[in-house]
Amino acid sequence: MSGGTMLYGGDEIGALVFDPGHHSLRVGYAQEDSPKAEIPSVVGIGAKAPDTNLDPETKTDNSVTPNNARKYYVDTNYVNVPRSQMEVQTYMKDGMIDNWELFEKVIDYAYANVIQSEPEYHPVLFSEASWNVRNNREKLTELMFEKYNVPAFFLVKNAVLAAFSSGRATALVVDSGATHTSAVPVHEGYVLSQAVVKSPLGGDFLSRQCRQHLEKHGIDLSPVYKIASKDVVKERDNARFTLRKLPENLTQSWQNYMTQLMMQDFQMNVLQVLENPYDERVASQIPMVHYEFPNGYHQDFGSERFKIAESLFDNAMLGAGQLASTSVGMCDADVRLSLFGSVVVTGGNTLLQGFPERLNRDLQLRAPSNTRLKMISANGSVERRFGAWIGGSILASIGTFQQMWISSQEYEEAGKSQVERKCP
Repeated sequence: MSGGTMLYGGDEIGALVFDPGHHSLRVGYAQEDSPKAEIPSVVGIGAKAPDTNLDPETKTDNSVTPNNARKYYVDTNYVNVPRSQMEVQTYMKDGMIDNWELFEKVIDYAYANVIQSEPEYHPVLFSEASWNVRNNREKLTELMFEKYNVPAFFLVKNAVLAAFSSGRATALVVDSGATHTSAVPVHEGYVLSQAVVKSPLGGDFLSRQCRQHLEKHGIDLSPVYKIASKDVVKERDNARFTLRKLPENLTQSWQNYMTQLMMQDFQMNVLQVLENPYDERVASQIPMVHYEFPNGYHQDFGSERFKIAESLFDNAMLGAGQLASTSVGMCDADVRLSLFGSVVVTGGNTLLQGFPERLNRDLQLRAPSNTRLKMISANGSVERRFGAWIGGSILASIGTFQQMWISSQEYEEAGKSQVERKCP
């Protein structure tokens, strides 16, 4: 198969779709309906140590490191193991790739363990934040062609992909993820960048709220790695459990990461958004939700589960409804109706029970009276969490898209600046 006749979208060659976010990196083949793997966006960085006493599980590790260099641990099975002096660090910052060295480790891991195929056989489509900067885009283009020798590459805004995954080329995409919530207007497949609005209220913000609330009420937050065994206790009775023997010198960053995973589980199972602004009287009449912590302690949660979730909406400037209406208001008058007519809800944080309904109500109040408001939120959690990835999977497998790729030949002729010319 010669390089010249390579048909990227054909059946013989699968294009790959990468969708990086603050919570995880989604990786998989185009034409499939969900990613092959979801790799956490953090990397465990081991202490510098000579290679003498490695235990067997780290010998077959996903870290290719020469002697006495640092070891890197990628993916849940490796990062979540308690190890002495292992720091946990993310490679993302403000929706963009920040630490390129760590990011490369994760891409290496993805090719070796998820794709299990050589990078030079697969065109690659990457998603990016709508506010990504030129320097970053060029760096990624250069990395994929120079280090991974991909045959073709393309970069698309994640809001555009989320709109495509819902079958829309024009939409207002409200994306609530781990570190922020954004409202991005997309018109005919292009982001209207002057009207992008974002706030720092996302899943991690809710995790911190949950943690503060539980600590204030004296609930012991021992994560699962500390617990060897636990007894069954009555509701609200003190937990009875035995601690596991752990390695010494566990780093604070790793312990915080593990506690955060526990809080994410708590918020997804317990928190709920009321359809109308928080009212103690209404909230107290809704059935309580039972939750058991890893150490065996369990209790019912009532109105407080609505109160914590309310913080995503009740902020005068940063509430999700406010963001969405501000964003539409910054667009030209002639596209506003079509944006209100398809509001696409995506991102893992929108899976909070009641999120789309509340956003719908808040927008209804803020939209002009003659507007037909339509919310598009996929029912399945996969479609909502991986909206941008699924859009990429659809786009990369469409016949008419095949002429859009930046080919390795074009890259060699014109260099990394091609990305600004070919990828809007």
